[in-house]
Amino acid sequence: MSITSHDVARFAGVSQATVSRALRGDPRVSEATQQRVRNAAEALNYVPSEAGRSLSTRSTRRIGVLVSDLANPFYPYLVGPLHDELEQRGYRMMLLTERSDDALATERLLDHSIDGAVLTTATSGSGLPDALRRKQVPFVFLNRVDGRDGADSAVVDNERGGQIVAGELAELGHRKVALLGGSTDTSSGRDREHGFVGGLADAGITLPATRIRRGPYDFDTGYRGLTELLDADPDLTAVFCGNDVVAIGAYNAALREGLRIPDDLTLIGFDDLPMASWEAFSLTTIRYDLPEMARAAARLLVERLSGEANRSARQVAFAPELVRRGTHAPPTLRRAWRV
Repeated sequence: MSITSHDVARFAGVSQATVSRALRGDPRVSEATQQRVRNAAEALNYVPSEAGRSLSTRSTRRIGVLVSDLANPFYPYLVGPLHDELEQRGYRMMLLTERSDDALATERLLDHSIDGAVLTTATSGSGLPDALRRKQVPFVFLNRVDGRDGADSAVVDNERGGQIVAGELAELGHRKVALLGGSTDTSSGRDREHGFVGGLADAGITLPATRIRRGPYDFDTGYRGLTELLDADPDLTAVFCGNDVVAIGAYNAALREGLRIPDDLTLIGFDDLPMASWEAFSLTTIRYDLPEMARAAARLLVERLSGEANRSARQVAFAPELVRRGTHAPPTLRRAWRV
């Protein structure tokens, strides 16, 4: 006969309900009792049935994490802290990848296989948040914000980050600056650009539309975008890049054209991914606590699932700071590098 949770309960001297709570790490069960239950389960070779647990509790203990582009080095740095925080709170993480977040609206996020969702890629026009609401699936935005009611979020203060970069460039003496930004249908792209443009204006610097390029947060946006900017204005002295991956693309384009970083061109990124500190780049960038932001998103969602949160939306915002490395310097006079 197969071992059941009732057998474990008798062996451990607790109720069957306590066995269920203990094995999923419910904080209402003391650590000593959890350990006693785990020891009993191990002694009896008991393996919990996820299907049975889901039927009895109407809970899968699974959280879907939506990521649209795993090729972007930014997202793998979110996955580890998310996984660890959810596991600590008794949930399993399911990583869901699609080119479009709406591609999942009628599939895995809405088929009752998860209890909640972490949305890392939702655009301003996405129908997924509303679809989740209709199905009463709790969710949290990570690295995004949303103006609709009841949407919890864990984000960096993107607008403040853009302001910091603008202030740094102005203080260094740069006037011919450009932006390689993210898409404005994402809150991060919109807010970083808004902060940067506003910060330049406060310093008396105008950023014309001809010095702005936008695109996905990827290498090609930086590589192609910088080439276009320099074609239009070879005398640019500084570029703010929407994230570190874009900055690395721009860095490579600059090297291809024979420009020296930072003597001929200042580049500043955003996120402070581990690769930004590599000697090959030594990128000046905006830093914030990325792992803690991911853990905060997990906590917000679990609190929503457990009923601990009220109906109003909550936002945890992380403060940005400038990390000065080797890709910024005052502007220098140089001859146009193209004939």
